[in-house]
Amino acid sequence: MPPIENDSGRAELKSRIQQLIDSNPVLVFSKSYCPFCVKVKDLFKELNVKCNAVELDLMEDGSNYQDVLSEMTGQKTVPNVFINKTHVGGCDKTLQAHRDGLLQQLLCGENETYDYDLIVIGGGSGGLACSKEAAMMGKKVMVLDYVVPTPLGTTWGLGGTCVNVGCIPKKLMHQTALLGTAIQDARKFGWEIDETVKHNWETMKTAVNNYIGSLNWGYRVALRDKNVNYVNSYAEFIEPHKIKATNKRGKEAFHTAAKFVLATGERPRYLGIPGDKEYCITSDDLFSLPHCPGKTLVIGASYVALECGGFLAGLGLDVTVMVRSILLRGFDQDMANRAGEHMEEHGVKFLRKFVPVKVEELEKGTPGRLKVTAKSTEGDDMFEGEFNTVLIAVGRDACTGNIGLDKAGVKVNPKNGKVPVSDEEQTNVPHIYAIGDILEGKWELTPVAIQAGKLLARRLFAGGTLKCDYVNVPTTVFTPLEYGCCGLSEEKALELYGQDNIEVYHSLFWPLEFTIPNRDNNKCYSKIICNKLDNERVVGFHYLGPNAGEVTQGFGAAMKCGITKDQLDNTIGIHPTCAETFTTLDVSKSSGGDITQAGC
Repeated sequence: MPPIENDSGRAELKSRIQQLIDSNPVLVFSKSYCPFCVKVKDLFKELNVKCNAVELDLMEDGSNYQDVLSEMTGQKTVPNVFINKTHVGGCDKTLQAHRDGLLQQLLCGENETYDYDLIVIGGGSGGLACSKEAAMMGKKVMVLDYVVPTPLGTTWGLGGTCVNVGCIPKKLMHQTALLGTAIQDARKFGWEIDETVKHNWETMKTAVNNYIGSLNWGYRVALRDKNVNYVNSYAEFIEPHKIKATNKRGKEAFHTAAKFVLATGERPRYLGIPGDKEYCITSDDLFSLPHCPGKTLVIGASYVALECGGFLAGLGLDVTVMVRSILLRGFDQDMANRAGEHMEEHGVKFLRKFVPVKVEELEKGTPGRLKVTAKSTEGDDMFEGEFNTVLIAVGRDACTGNIGLDKAGVKVNPKNGKVPVSDEEQTNVPHIYAIGDILEGKWELTPVAIQAGKLLARRLFAGGTLKCDYVNVPTTVFTPLEYGCCGLSEEKALELYGQDNIEVYHSLFWPLEFTIPNRDNNKCYSKIICNKLDNERVVGFHYLGPNAGEVTQGFGAAMKCGITKDQLDNTIGIHPTCAETFTTLDVSKSSGGDITQAGC
């Protein structure tokens, strides 16, 4: 049809277009062949939203429609999207509105203002980092944090697991155990220590908790200084943009926000057997335990289990670790077994292939006496033993089950409570995001949550584009002989590349510090896994030895830069150090060569 040349015809067409806009909740002026139009229509299909598409290329007067639309909206191209009479724009603007949560508001007919630009649920490392970053950009931010007491009544302050019942107290108690070993070594170096050295649990516990208390206060001050509203209440969604906050006295308050970040973290899993919650403790209780735990059974083989079992043994306690199957599931099993063997050689007992069936109290006290009954996973054998303390460390569960996510429409994995997200930490509900340990398939590490939280705030409120990189994240397990790693385990590398396409270089070594005390000769171990298809690029880094975190951090940066075996070989080592072994790895596993070291 020729262009409309008279005003009455143009006015009539404009009226028809306006009628379409007014009568269709979601209207897309489209062209059937346009890939951008298809992308927008597919988006509404994914959102299960009925969309009325007006295909201009299939209409006789489609070009006239497009001309009038251009006059009405200032947009010359298609798709041209309207939601509830509001002009959204083209493909890019529609997709951006979806990412920002604006699309959902328009679809729900919401034009209201909210109490906050952002509400963060969870005051752990990731939640605090995200909230402070958003507030620095001038946004109105609230953080809600509430610790549900453990079955034994343990609770703590602001800062989340890492600060209160995780990384910080764990590392300090690990250091306590290392100092005990250092005192024994000192005698061999000529220090004359006459009196019997013994450890005082109460002194250590008080010092550790006093330090944690100072951190709790520091976090509160930091939030106040950045004008973040911190509320010590339990948050629960009652609508997609509205939460109910309940404080410890049961008083309720209601708050709304344009955007939400879920940062609720995880809590230790219990066994579901008689006596577990009544008589056992978890890592949530251990670090503030008012009395020395005494003879301890650690149930589980997670990194929490081995770290806690390791430092308790280092304090001179009788420790048994009950293992159902393997040590450090998800980590390199060669390294995991070496770390376990070292613990066993230094007095930790392992009860393998057993699972507990009940825990009974024999005698109350501080500590009391408990009887544990367990059964074999490979037969009819039973085990009965008496312990003063039973520590459960069989894994952790995401804290997502009781915060009303169903009312907000957020999907979770029903098997583990984890939240699936996009590469921008966005849930299936566009205005709700998630970070930290609750994410499906991501690292459960404090620095990862902090990085993700900061970058998310910058993308949401400052036009940032950088996303959190979950690849080649370095970490360390603080067992008595520490284990640091970055990249792939040997098992995963074999699965991804195949036996013929990887080469593993490795070496035992004897740290100079261990030679005079004459301990742990050739027990420390270095290993790299290289991809032969990519110039022997290092895809896995593994270290078992002292100061593993310090060693691994530097090599983690090198792996981010794509370091190869040849570049490691051409790096001059610092002598005498443990880290220098990675610059002289010349024996491959496939060669079967001797990897023991005779000296420095």
